[in-house]
Amino acid sequence: MSDGGNVLVVEGNDELRAAYDRVLAEFYSVSTAACGERAFETMTDDTDAVVLDRPLPKMSVAALVGELTARYDRCCVGMVTSSEPYFDVTRWLGIDDYLVKPVTTEQLQATVDRLIALAEYGAIYRRLSQKRVRKSVLVQEKPAAKLGRSGEFQRLEAEIDRLEAELDDIVDKVSETARGLKHHDS
Repeated sequence: MSDGGNVLVVEGNDELRAAYDRVLAEFYSVSTAACGERAFETMTDDTDAVVLDRPLPKMSVAALVGELTARYDRCCVGMVTSSEPYFDVTRWLGIDDYLVKPVTTEQLQATVDRLIALAEYGAIYRRLSQKRVRKSVLVQEKPAAKLGRSGEFQRLEAEIDRLEAELDDIVDKVSETARGLKHHDS
């Protein structure tokens, strides 16, 4: 197992759930659930991504996704399903990716990589936003000469630059993975 992130697989089919667990456990910390009710028991604040089957036994996917994203706002959700999407697929707001079975190991891993990157992006963006607000307040309230001499202000600017670069790296990684999948699907 890698420390690549924490993934919850919610899959009603025992064989697929075990296969996804085996494949993903090489790269991530994986938890599994056979149904939506069990997903609630298994999900934690540390879960970065959910790979979700549709349909699920005993619970609607829309209800599960709505509740998971309400409880865990930093987690990203990808659906892996043998069902064709309905035209009203937007009812699953909160779905960050959608794969139609059968999926390859590469597609599954690339999707989870994107989901984890999106979760990471959200967390970093929030920290960056908070630091930008702090900088803005300081720029408005402190004389420029005082800010120029402040080591703390210089560290704040350096941290903002670092976080912006991290976000750019995540965008590049997600874009590269998506391009690779399109090429692979062709």
